[in-house]
Amino acid sequence: MALLNIFDIAGSAMTAQSQRLNVSASNLANADSVTGPDGKPYVAKQVVFQTDAAPGSAIGGVKVARVVDDPTPAKLVYDPGNPMADAKGYVKMPNVDVVSESVNTMSASRSYQANVEV
Repeated sequence: MALLNIFDIAGSAMTAQSQRLNVSASNLANADSVTGPDGKPYVAKQVVFQTDAAPGSAIGGVKVARVVDDPTPAKLVYDPGNPMADAKGYVKMPNVDVVSESVNTMSASRSYQANVEV
């Protein structure tokens, strides 16, 4: 394997992990956003990776295939004084799991750091 290929693979991983960090940061920033531009609670996003091998090669880097909505249902929080509360006093909150997102951020950061050291 040529040295240039190693740098290309590490570079693709850094790009992918950078996008993963951005998505996780967006999720954390919107963890308490009751409404978004569409009037609905923010929906957490997840990054889907895909192998990015050169044609005819069994090995290669990685790329972001797509960013998808997390299918986890929105959280219901009892807050009858909130203007966004329904008739029963519940407010639909984003489906962001702050602990999981923090772990995801640390993992992406470590992966990025490991690829920088290549």
